[in-house]
Amino acid sequence: MIEFMMNNLGHLIPIILCGLVAISIFLERTVSLYMRYPLGTAKFLEKIRSLADQDRLNEGISFCERYENKPVARVVKEGLMRAHQPQEIVEHGLLVAAGIELDRIKARTPYLSMIANVSTLLGLIGTILGLIQSFEAVSSANPQARSALLAQGISTAMNHTLWGLSVAVPCMVIFSFLMNRTNRMKSEIDRTVIRTLEILRQRDIIVSDPDYVPPATPAKRRVI
Repeated sequence: MIEFMMNNLGHLIPIILCGLVAISIFLERTVSLYMRYPLGTAKFLEKIRSLADQDRLNEGISFCERYENKPVARVVKEGLMRAHQPQEIVEHGLLVAAGIELDRIKARTPYLSMIANVSTLLGLIGTILGLIQSFEAVSSANPQARSALLAQGISTAMNHTLWGLSVAVPCMVIFSFLMNRTNRMKSEIDRTVIRTLEILRQRDIIVSDPDYVPPATPAKRRVI
């Protein structure tokens, strides 16, 4: 294996670089999704509900600012900052904030799937090059050396495939785990938007838009 690496380092460098990039994405996303972003949402929203009951919205905003690196807290803060405004404005602010946080949560994770595909293709390129080199060597070699050259070429081709798959398979496994975590956090943010609206609506902290005119209901036709 060491000899193969030394003899084919030029072909392996792209695969190795893909692996290093995947490791960096894995570490950054793992820290963010499992350590930096999570928040006890139920207790957090219960605290916000308690402050809203007492009309202490400024304290609620300050409470959200304590968890400024948490997506849920940032979404709730946007809702509280639009309190006492028409419901349409509050809802729009919450949805915009949720969209921003979802983009932040999903950031860079899809690259793992791309790296898995690229690594597989790079391994395939190395495999094809190895087979081409082996057949060229066999065609110009004497009969005694043909078997050895053919075996060496096939070994080189299979090693390239192995290296590509060694990067691609872990990338796909990690991608699946991170996407599962991402989807769970997305659902949590969606629930946060709904519960924040409920808290503000139940406490009459948001008002109906006085300029909003509901569509006219068509008159029922009398059946004779």
